[in-house]
Amino acid sequence: MDDLLAPFHRALTPRPRWRIGTEAEKFGLLADSLEPLPFEGPRSVRRVLDLLVERHGWYEEREHAEGEVISLRRGDASITLEPAGQLELSGAPFASVHQACAEFGAHLHELRGISAELGVTWLSVGFHPFARHEDLPHVPKLRYAIMRSYMPTRGPRSTDMMRRTCTVQANLDYESEDDAVRKLRVALALQPIATAMFANSPLIEGRVAPHLCERAAVWLEMDRDRSGILPFAWERDMSFRRYVEWALDVPMFMLKRGSRVIENTGQTFRDFMRNGAEGERATMDDWETHLNSLFPEARLKKTLEVRGVDAQPNDLVCAVPALWKGLLYDEEALSKAESLIAWLDATTVQAARPAIARDALRAELAGRSLERWAQDLVEIAEGGLERQPMLNRNGDDERVHLVRLRELLDQGKTPAQLVLEAIERGDDFRRDAVEATRV
Repeated sequence: MDDLLAPFHRALTPRPRWRIGTEAEKFGLLADSLEPLPFEGPRSVRRVLDLLVERHGWYEEREHAEGEVISLRRGDASITLEPAGQLELSGAPFASVHQACAEFGAHLHELRGISAELGVTWLSVGFHPFARHEDLPHVPKLRYAIMRSYMPTRGPRSTDMMRRTCTVQANLDYESEDDAVRKLRVALALQPIATAMFANSPLIEGRVAPHLCERAAVWLEMDRDRSGILPFAWERDMSFRRYVEWALDVPMFMLKRGSRVIENTGQTFRDFMRNGAEGERATMDDWETHLNSLFPEARLKKTLEVRGVDAQPNDLVCAVPALWKGLLYDEEALSKAESLIAWLDATTVQAARPAIARDALRAELAGRSLERWAQDLVEIAEGGLERQPMLNRNGDDERVHLVRLRELLDQGKTPAQLVLEAIERGDDFRRDAVEATRV
């Protein structure tokens, strides 16, 4: 058990060293045909990666010596690929949201220059607005091949989760076990509210979707063993050990031994530790790989990852880390957030999730509109950021990153509704959808 707990204890970070990280995904299209960007070819994901390496100082990473390039690294930042070629910037950890936002802007600048040359465009939206599964490429990452066959057996929309969704995620530090548990519990309870205010996936296969947040609807119909709001984490006895006990009973995906991959779906990690598999015994690398295969709305790894919102338009990407920094890094704000959720329980929140996916801010949670919940949440986050004065060179504090979110909330709108309004005003559904979601 000490070994299993070790990754979480190694992650403990003193408060003065707390940082915020942001991960943002996007879909690539061929600009002329609006077809999904293929993985290989003269206009492809692979070519974009090559040019980022050639022109902007990124370094290639492969899973093994003979493998394809499946990610890039530069300093503490990386660019990775999701199963259908979605491009993800995994940003470096920064003390300030201003710094994280500047990094995101620099990434877009690099990407736009290359993409304009190749005739490629990128969409930041929670669910692919046009593509069917058969239209999308496959990324040759070892884990993804196993997931393609295994995940559909674990839920009717598991393949959608892998191949047709994009998100923005915030990564935060914790200083102790108690701190990690507090933050995890608050993040899980508040995540459906964040899902509603950032809803940005109203299209599917070239038509209006039945949900303002189609991505959230997808997550309700995939592998429940490894996803969701973790009801056990809401209990008083929650601890690192309790998280480990849950993870031990989640089925695995695979084992990696050098360039060799051993499919190992269905066996829990607990059973693998006891009995082995294919002649192999459990290692710490196996355990950390397994922790990376768990997909709850907020999860513990080297950081606390808050994972439950759609990919966002450019002017809202930085609102995601700003919101969570304001809520979770200030003691007064965290206490207020705990008071806000004190009368919620996991059953109530879980019951509201389908309506939240469908109606976003128009849904209700515990008899209150999500719009009211969201207003309270942003107010707490604004206060938390005000008490953590981080100024940029223009003298702006980090609350500036919540201004656009506040404007939308004051109008009772989400990004999804702005997309739908843009489509209604135009006369070319696909082109209008692209213009409304382009990075």
